[in-house]
Order: sequence, then structure tokens, then C-alpha cells
Amino acid sequence: MRSLKLDTPKSLSQRVIQRLRQAIIDGEFALGAAISEEMVANSFGVSRTPVREAMGQLQAQGLVMIRPQVGSFVFTPSADDINALCTFRIALEPKAAELAYGHDRDGAIASMSQAIAAMEPAVAAKDNIAYGRADTAFHEALFAHCGNRYLAESYQLVSGRVAALRTNLTSPIDVRTRTSFDEHRKLLDLFARGELAGFEELMTTHITNSGVVYARALKVEALKVETPRAN
Repeated sequence: MRSLKLDTPKSLSQRVIQRLRQAIIDGEFALGAAISEEMVANSFGVSRTPVREAMGQLQAQGLVMIRPQVGSFVFTPSADDINALCTFRIALEPKAAELAYGHDRDGAIASMSQAIAAMEPAVAAKDNIAYGRADTAFHEALFAHCGNRYLAESYQLVSGRVAALRTNLTSPIDVRTRTSFDEHRKLLDLFARGELAGFEELMTTHITNSGVVYARALKVEALKVETPRAN
């Protein structure tokens, strides 16, 4: 894998957490992949202590599974996990949009517009990482401008997993078609015009379809793992 270089904010452990979290979200570590503390420590140029602390924090965020006496692994959701995650998002995101519209409509529109502006060149370049980051920014804008920190904190419980699933499973499809891009533009238009019922309907469809893609892609990956054993 490529060298994982660190930026320079905050404490060493926070820097490790931020960089490792982004590496998981960007797909530098595949879903279900083992993460060697020693390898990460060597790549970062740090001791294993901050890496171990980062693993604990990332486990709390649902991005890493730590199996005692076995090792640490990037999360892999089950079909039930995906259904629960989509249900959670369908409950929260339209409400966040409603609150954002009343609390900071202009700020939310500006943030969502900026995300969409980043999506178009990503689609043109077929850059699934850039597209996934822009997609994440679009959805997080609703919570950033909703004015309710409890709602925002609730979404943060799953935001890393959603972002990682986007990059690994849906963004490779999204950059080959304009369906997702067009849906985001329509969501912005509905939000800007205050058509929140239409926004909720489209957002529900959008999230549900993402869940279908997640589940299908995970089945394909599972078959790839099982096929060599059958030969």
C-alpha cells in the first residue's frame, strides 16, 4: 500500500485517528481487510501506542472491529446492518433538511451547491474517491446547518461507515452514470424551493437504492471469496 503521510493538526493520536479514518473511508483499506498495528505504526513513523488508541476510537465509530488475540479489521456490514443503517438515515436526513431549511437555508444551499460543484468533475474523471467525498459533504451539510447538535451528533455515529460504503461500493457505479449526480441536483432544487415533502420522498428513494447497491456489491464480494474454495 502507499505511504500514509500525516497532516499536522492537534495531538499525535488525533492525527493518527484522522488519517487512518480517512484511509478506511477512501478505500485504502478494503472492507473486511486486516489492519496490522505494526504496519500502520511503521508507515506513519510512530509507535504502536497512538495506533492502538486510534483503533479503539475507530472501533467506537464502527469503522474497525477488534478481535482479541486475532487482530483488527475494517468493518463489513451484514444485510441486517445495511437495512438498519438505511432506516436510520431515512429517519434522520429529511428531519435534518427540515430544520436546516428553517435554521440556515442559505448556508445549507451554499454547502450543498459546493458539494455538487465538486461532483461534476469527479464524474467526468471517473474519480470515485473525489465523488464519494463530495457526496458525503452534500449529506453532512444538512446536519451542519440544522441547528440541532443532538441530531448532528446522532448522524456522526454512522457517518464514517456511510462514507466508507459510498467510496467502496456505490461511488464506482455513480461515476459511471449520472443517476446519483442528477438525484443530488434534484434534491438541492427541491430544498431550495422549500418542497420538503418532495425532498423527503426523493431522499428516501435515494437512500433505499443505495442500500440495494450496498447489499448487491457485498454479495458479489462474498462470492469472490468463496469461489476459490470451491475449486
